[in-house]
Amino acid sequence: MKLPLQGIRVIDCGIYHAGPGGPAILGDLGAEVIKIEQPIVGDPIRYQNRVGRISMELKANCNLYYEGANRNKKSVTINLKTNEGQEILHRLVGQSDVFLTNMRPKAVKSLNIDYPTLRKINPALVYAKVSAFGPKGPDRDRGGFDYQGQARSGFMYSMGEENTPPMVSQFGVLDQATAIMASYQIITALYMRERFGISQEVHVSLLGTSTFLLYFNILMAQVGRFEPPRHERHRENPMRNYYRCSDGCWIMMTLTPEDRHWGPLCHALGVPEIESDTRFSHSDGRLANAEMLVSMFDEIFATRTKEEWLSIFSEHDLFACAVNRLSDLENDPQIIENEYLVDFEHPALGKIMIPGFPIHFSRSVAGTQSAAPELGEQTETLLTTLAGYSSEEVAAFRKNGIV
Repeated sequence: MKLPLQGIRVIDCGIYHAGPGGPAILGDLGAEVIKIEQPIVGDPIRYQNRVGRISMELKANCNLYYEGANRNKKSVTINLKTNEGQEILHRLVGQSDVFLTNMRPKAVKSLNIDYPTLRKINPALVYAKVSAFGPKGPDRDRGGFDYQGQARSGFMYSMGEENTPPMVSQFGVLDQATAIMASYQIITALYMRERFGISQEVHVSLLGTSTFLLYFNILMAQVGRFEPPRHERHRENPMRNYYRCSDGCWIMMTLTPEDRHWGPLCHALGVPEIESDTRFSHSDGRLANAEMLVSMFDEIFATRTKEEWLSIFSEHDLFACAVNRLSDLENDPQIIENEYLVDFEHPALGKIMIPGFPIHFSRSVAGTQSAAPELGEQTETLLTTLAGYSSEEVAAFRKNGIV
């Protein structure tokens, strides 16, 4: 079967993850992605072997961070600080459908890879820009990473419990969301090009992605005029909460509409007598007495294992699932059977498990096609085929530090 973006060529002139992650997703969908890197040094992400306390090092000189952000790509090294290097890139752009960068405006302009310049070379080009804070405003030229997007958008006050400091989500969550948003915008622009003959620049930012993720939270603050309360387990709705089981595992249940599920829940938990208790028989009472009811449920859930409770909830058609650690996913049959986690044969690491593509197509396929490339692995091949240079010219470029 064909891949959805088969025949689309993307030039990726990005670094780290929020930028290059978008083309990696386009590669999952079958696009040919050419990653442009500086000779010798390459993308800084290649050598970032630690982020805080998190080690990114893998065997065979591989880097987890680089592998994830640059799957499905071909690496071409070009010194864009030279006129010759810029000419090489311009040739590649002339044969491509999409160009993406997350470099800041000053660097983009100095390297002659801004939209007005590249559009003259390829009027049909979709030009994608990824930034920290967006294309307008006083901080449009400022840099930033995942944590700046989380901080400025209000994301850090949307996690954790009340009366605790703002909390940062685990590594790279917003980077990945921005990469997803970039891929979505690029595909939308490609669709407009095919349907209306319009080519254009699209701009995605960490800040914009994060505010869009918080869509309903922001509606509460701006339209409802109240700050959404953070989840405080012992005061929160007992029927939309999580509980610890006898084996130390947790389950999360979400039961709504509450009144319809209240009776079945009481029977599932083995306490049918509280169904008609006037303190709990209506949603307002359950919320007013949440601390009492959550404590009661805590004691009940502690009498059985996670699997026992999930089986009971399934019998009563009540919505609940396990609270997984990331390391639990490989043993979750729903994850495996839907290929949300798949086997992949890596040329250096051997057989590994990686996230699968989360969308199922009935008449096409998608997913990781190849591992991240070695630095400059496809330079000569692509320059002699796609860009039209001779082997002798490429050798001279290499000798002069152009590639």
